Amino acid sequence: MSRAGAVAAERAAGGSRVPAWVRPAAVTAGVLVLALGPLAIVDNLYIQTVAILTFLLVVSSSGWNIISGFAGYVSLGQSAFIGVGAYTVGILSKHLEVSPFLLAPLGGVAAAVLAAILGLVAMRARGHAFVIITIAFLFLMQTLALNLRSVTGGSAGITLPLPTWSRDLGELPFYYAMLALAVLSVALAAWVRRSKLGAGLLAIREDEGKAAAIGIRTPAYKLIGFVVSAVLIGIAGGIDGYFLTFIDPRGMFDILISVQIVLAALLGGRGTVWGPVLGAFLLQPLSEVVNNYFGTQLGARLLVFGGLLALVVVIMPSGIVPTVRNAVRQWRERGSTVPFIEQPVRLATVPAAPAANGHAEAPAEPGARAAPDEPAEPVGTAPPGESVVRAPASAVRVSEADREPEPERAPILEIQGLSKRFGGLTALDGCTFSVREGTITGLIGPNGSGKTTVFNLVSGTIPGAGGEVRFSSRRIDQLRSWERPALGIGRTFQITRLFKQLTVLENVVAPLSHFSLRHLASGGTSGAEAARARELLDLVGLGSFGDRTAGTLSFGQQKLVELAQVLMLEPRLILLDEPAGGVNPSLIQHLADLIRQLNREGISFLVVEHNMPLVLELCDPVVVLAAGRTIAQGPPEAIQRDPEVLGAYLGGDGSATERLPRGPAELQEDAPAGPRGTGNPKGDAPVGRER
Repeated sequence: MSRAGAVAAERAAGGSRVPAWVRPAAVTAGVLVLALGPLAIVDNLYIQTVAILTFLLVVSSSGWNIISGFAGYVSLGQSAFIGVGAYTVGILSKHLEVSPFLLAPLGGVAAAVLAAILGLVAMRARGHAFVIITIAFLFLMQTLALNLRSVTGGSAGITLPLPTWSRDLGELPFYYAMLALAVLSVALAAWVRRSKLGAGLLAIREDEGKAAAIGIRTPAYKLIGFVVSAVLIGIAGGIDGYFLTFIDPRGMFDILISVQIVLAALLGGRGTVWGPVLGAFLLQPLSEVVNNYFGTQLGARLLVFGGLLALVVVIMPSGIVPTVRNAVRQWRERGSTVPFIEQPVRLATVPAAPAANGHAEAPAEPGARAAPDEPAEPVGTAPPGESVVRAPASAVRVSEADREPEPERAPILEIQGLSKRFGGLTALDGCTFSVREGTITGLIGPNGSGKTTVFNLVSGTIPGAGGEVRFSSRRIDQLRSWERPALGIGRTFQITRLFKQLTVLENVVAPLSHFSLRHLASGGTSGAEAARARELLDLVGLGSFGDRTAGTLSFGQQKLVELAQVLMLEPRLILLDEPAGGVNPSLIQHLADLIRQLNREGISFLVVEHNMPLVLELCDPVVVLAAGRTIAQGPPEAIQRDPEVLGAYLGGDGSATERLPRGPAELQEDAPAGPRGTGNPKGDAPVGRER
């Protein structure tokens, strides 16, 4: 990050940050207090019992937070894993002369296995359907425990052996065992949050479709997250069963326990590491108060906890920890300056590629920019009068240039006869064209011509219906959307689809170029991945914005972050969907310079854009779509005067004396009349935006 960026970032943070040693020291002090405190009150079994139940709630809420807080899949059946762990320990203790303490880890194994089986089914659903499936799982386990009398004892339950240690120890062995599990659960949640696994789960929570488009194997991530969330809960359930010395179906598989788990996480702050801990330490003592005043009647407890849940959702929907954190951040940012977008000089000083005449162009002066009315000539632009490659039927005809032909580059992307229908609407009808390696290819066309649909089919965002898509001669239209980025394909979206609740750095770290368990365990917000993400943010001029929430950035800044996000995949081809759409005009030249630099470094581009001056300046060749078909393909100067292209854009006969406007001045002074034609001083094309 540059010095100016670092200063801006420091000012944005209020000029002061908590020293790095403070948080570990505070956590260590808290654990020591919890570890040493009971030694002073060994005889107070009531306080020990409340603490044990509090730690159990910490373990359960922290586990629930991994799948529901991080991944966004809300489960109301998480308490089933407590019962599974308890029954595993109870059943084994009847047949084995082993301490239930030693059997408790097997409760975690049983919970993990059931979570994997349930996840294979439940993770295919979303939203309310997933919630209902988890509730059904909870009651299914209760029904099985009631009816499998020979194994579970049915409604009579299972009685576990009494502890064999001295009464003078009270409940301290249970206390320290559950405290250790609580510490492990918080450490596990913190590790997941900072790993690539956590980055993927958070991306799934924000936008599962976008997560798949940047290489995240969403089914695998969700299944792993669900299994991880259940393991420690199962172990804690085994210890809880031994602590109670009696387990029965209705007590172990109680929907009210699930409500408490969810409420603890929501109260403290879902999706945070410490929110479930704070919520558990507030909620369990409240539960004891409710028991003292209202007894253990189910109706009274449901009324109290249900009312509290509704109150939290209405008054403090994000929970205590995020609310306090946001308030502190706002206080720090009072009077601070707004960080600016750094536009590195190197974007303008990278040596240009050889021009058409074979001589290298001189590098631009530092800070130089192409004048708005004199767009920089793209490398290899053909002179006016060159014929256009046209595709009125099924195949594209090859153009015949008057100049000496350049060495032909191999196509990196080939689209053959691509078709797609949405009900009675034909979005693509035999679309055929190719993108040659090393080029910046423009894809233009009137509103509704199928440009974004092409992107969706190439990236796998939507399933195809006909035709073929090949990347580097390999057919990819049958691959899953998360498999395509690993081949070297990245894309941006017309309306940016960043993970708005995550920081800019977390957005850039989230993409996954290849899948492996070792890679998932690597650092997400620290280490090599984060260092590379910061380099990419510096490249696009947003190095000082890494710690800011992505949703607070301007639309143009979000476009740059999305480009950095795609670059994290190390792509060979980038599909840019309207990179200049909705962007402040002062940023458009910065975007164009950045695209040129990346192209010189070997990245090919397919660009959908309605800003005609930008397309004519940046792209060569240009492909034109109309009514879902390729109607022309060729150099921008030839496309600009092509009668069929003019007819598709402007209506009428598309007289050859007309041409698409080249610069902003022409757009304002000579805007042609058409179905959507309007003069636009910003330089947008006289067509509507595709949806």
